[in-house]
Amino acid sequence: MPAFAESVVVGTLQLLFWGAVLVCAVAVTVVAVRHHSAAGPETKASDPVFWDLFMGSAVAIPAVLIPALNAPWTGAVLALLGAGAGVAAYRGSPRILAWQSDRRQLKQDRPRYTAAQAEHDALLAKWSRYELDPASCIDYPAMTDVRQPETSALIKAMRDAEQLRAARHQGYLPAVERFALALTAAEKAAGIPAGRG
Repeated sequence: MPAFAESVVVGTLQLLFWGAVLVCAVAVTVVAVRHHSAAGPETKASDPVFWDLFMGSAVAIPAVLIPALNAPWTGAVLALLGAGAGVAAYRGSPRILAWQSDRRQLKQDRPRYTAAQAEHDALLAKWSRYELDPASCIDYPAMTDVRQPETSALIKAMRDAEQLRAARHQGYLPAVERFALALTAAEKAAGIPAGRG
């Protein structure tokens, strides 16, 4: 009886090990094939797809066959597990690929985003002088009068940039540009000489 219990434990551990290997191999292969298949017509996608399938099957097939040699029923269980992993990976791969693309884009945009934050801070500092400095409030009252269309547009652009910055939204960079243009237009409408501040 102890030998039977030992074989059940060993068989279960082997099934878990080979199942994990199979699920990982199938999932990674499906995601890689979908990624290389979506590369577009301008790139030669057949070579990477072939190698993705070759490497995936080089891991998945032994992961099914090795345990099946020991116990035939495990081959059927692992084949079903592999098919389920393939379907799940196929259905989930668009989200995975979109997440990878977003991360890659974020990494590329990080220097521009940092520069936009610095420009945004400079614009806010410039605007705060018109709002908080009593002399500027007296000299240029139109800069704080939201009844003026240019000032109203400035406040809206400033609010939009602030909200997009807080959300780390991809529209933050153009919002800072709109804020800069709105501030320039409001200064011009208020009669502020160019280059002041």
